[in-house]
Amino acid sequence: MLNALPATGTDWDVLRRELIEMKQLDLDWRRGRLPAYIYYYDENLLRVQSEAYALYGVENALGEGKVFKSLTAMLADIGGMAFDLYHAGPGAGMSFTSGGTESLFEAVKTARKWFRLQHPGHSGRLNLVAPLSAHATLNKAGEILDVDIVRVGLGVDYRADVAAMAAAVDSNTIMLFASAPCFPYGVFDPIAELGQLALARQLWLHVDGCWGGFISPFAKRLGYPIPDWDLGVPGVTSISSDIHKFGFSAKGASLLLFRDEAMKQLERFEFSGWPRGTYATPTFMGSRPAGAIASAWAVMRYLGWEGYLATTKATMDATMGFIRGIDSIPGLRCLRPIGEANLFAFVSEDPDVDIMAVADVLLEAGWFPGRLREPLAIQQGVNPVHLPIVDEYVAAVASAATQVRAARRSSGYKDNTY
Repeated sequence: MLNALPATGTDWDVLRRELIEMKQLDLDWRRGRLPAYIYYYDENLLRVQSEAYALYGVENALGEGKVFKSLTAMLADIGGMAFDLYHAGPGAGMSFTSGGTESLFEAVKTARKWFRLQHPGHSGRLNLVAPLSAHATLNKAGEILDVDIVRVGLGVDYRADVAAMAAAVDSNTIMLFASAPCFPYGVFDPIAELGQLALARQLWLHVDGCWGGFISPFAKRLGYPIPDWDLGVPGVTSISSDIHKFGFSAKGASLLLFRDEAMKQLERFEFSGWPRGTYATPTFMGSRPAGAIASAWAVMRYLGWEGYLATTKATMDATMGFIRGIDSIPGLRCLRPIGEANLFAFVSEDPDVDIMAVADVLLEAGWFPGRLREPLAIQQGVNPVHLPIVDEYVAAVASAATQVRAARRSSGYKDNTY
């Protein structure tokens, strides 16, 4: 570990070797050892993603529209592709953000501003209503923006309870929130019903499609039971979708789409009360990596519908293979419903098999298990890279369960940090 900035520089060749050596500390994502964090298909796609980013690795998207007009052109293309993919009507708006966290933050911030314009003089403490399964970053947005996040219970199928959400709405509610799918369980909330509730109560409805946005349109085309969830659903005001997940761009690429461009304009920040002049940004960030825009633009065009159907087929084939294999292991069962997303979780029905101890054994064997707290389960996100190792993973889970059962091993698991 360095304790101070070196007095002299180090040759790049030396640094490059050190970086490659340090990678040996990491779990092997190319061999499917991770349930999330990295989204990988093959080396050709990785090259497109990386080289496009590198070509714009120095440019700053804060200058988009002023000095880097190529970025303006790329963003227009990304918007056109996204509007078509997510059934946006004429007059829709789009923001390119750094990830799902910023997309959700900006959605809440804009909904708050919209509410205040609709209710001048309102003095109550604002809130938004969401199902218990909504992503944790929603509470980060609420903390920063001073908006209470009211989480309500789920139905028996792990979906949002529309009646419970309706009952939680009051005169201070600025937004309804839904997931497509939710990250804990991989199921879609009833977006159409929530859209009707939003219309009846004149509320903003945001749909978080950050995990599934570049899986669900293609999985639906392949015949999986994907419900309608995007801007084509009446009552949906905005959606978010991460290109840097299963869109396969480099990190720092997410979309926030608005039904109405006028709502997007409320997202914009401007300040003129300083000597420099007007400072304006479309999203939270000031300086933004242009490489993320270039990578997203290149990857979306490189893959197209044909490519995304191929990546999605591999991903969903692996998902269903995992589920079939784990369901065949004595004492283990995958939670239902299945088939709506490349996310699933499995529990133990054998009192002699502590599922968190199974997760411990998997981690010791080089697999990084996701852990679900309610119910206690191992959660697995699936990549195309998992398809060749389905049998290997199922065998590892079966072996871990056998070891735990034989040793009556238990885990000290209380909670985990994702």
